[in-house]
Amino acid sequence: MEIKTKFKPNLEYRLMDQVREVLRYYHYAYKTEQSYCSWILQYMRFYDNKVHPADMGKNEIERFLSFLAEKRNVAVATQKQAFNALVFLYKKVLDIDLGDGIAPTRSKRRKNLPTVLTQEEVSRALGNMKGKHALMAKLLYGCGLRLMECVRLRVKDVDFGQGRVFIRNARGGKDRTVILPDSIQQELKEQIEDVVALHKKDVREGFGEVYIPEALLRKYPHASKETGWQYVFPSKKLSKDPRSGKTMRHHVLESGLQKAVRQAINKAKIYKKAGCHTFRHSFATHLLEAGTNIRVVQELMGHADVKTTEIYTHVMKKDIDSVKSPLDLLK
Repeated sequence: MEIKTKFKPNLEYRLMDQVREVLRYYHYAYKTEQSYCSWILQYMRFYDNKVHPADMGKNEIERFLSFLAEKRNVAVATQKQAFNALVFLYKKVLDIDLGDGIAPTRSKRRKNLPTVLTQEEVSRALGNMKGKHALMAKLLYGCGLRLMECVRLRVKDVDFGQGRVFIRNARGGKDRTVILPDSIQQELKEQIEDVVALHKKDVREGFGEVYIPEALLRKYPHASKETGWQYVFPSKKLSKDPRSGKTMRHHVLESGLQKAVRQAINKAKIYKKAGCHTFRHSFATHLLEAGTNIRVVQELMGHADVKTTEIYTHVMKKDIDSVKSPLDLLK
């Protein structure tokens, strides 16, 4: 019988330091680092830190993931994130091959249709926003951006000449190109001019650095102070980077835009369950309603599979409007 080693509490801290080091080596986003570390800690504490993860395996992982589904009723995406965190721990940190066939109780997948605003509702919601948040919301809808894609947008990735916005390292580590609406180009140019002036001020005061991936920083040592790498929507205040400890100007917090969008939707008296991501759903649906080829929409949205894009065909107003209710046909 195999004797499993007692897991000492101080080893938890040493292991998590190792996890963070490997996550940074592979250039994972800081938010991903936080969530993966959280799941790995929950996994260890689920077993009361009595056994080192290296002495556990498929059975313990299945039990933990099943607990999340059965007792905590987590969503499918949440259970998948926990699974990905544990696979990372074993494969990349502990160098242990788990093999195939990890089969926990699965969270129930609910097939919810996306909430979509009409063009008139989008116009009303945007009309109740102002300043930087209004511009950001227009980018969400006009380009089909995810929330963090908008927040993390860099100056160098806005191409006014071609009328394009380049999205770098999006979900799945993929890049894509989206259209830049003509109607916001002047407003966006003015925003970038403000960013350039702010960056010059930071440099004069001895700052001016911005976060860039470590691999790029090694290749281009001065890139972190270049104007092109600055965020299009920078924070008002300088702050200390949690990884390097350097004082930098990060991007704005996403919570500010989320709050502004919720308030705008309430003021517009739109009673749908809508938020920032609703603008992205509306972008795809309105393109399809306008006759845009679904493969083009798939590319603009950055979907790996066209089946993901097809969900918007179920909420297209043009198709539904052509159908008459049987009640209206009664005489």
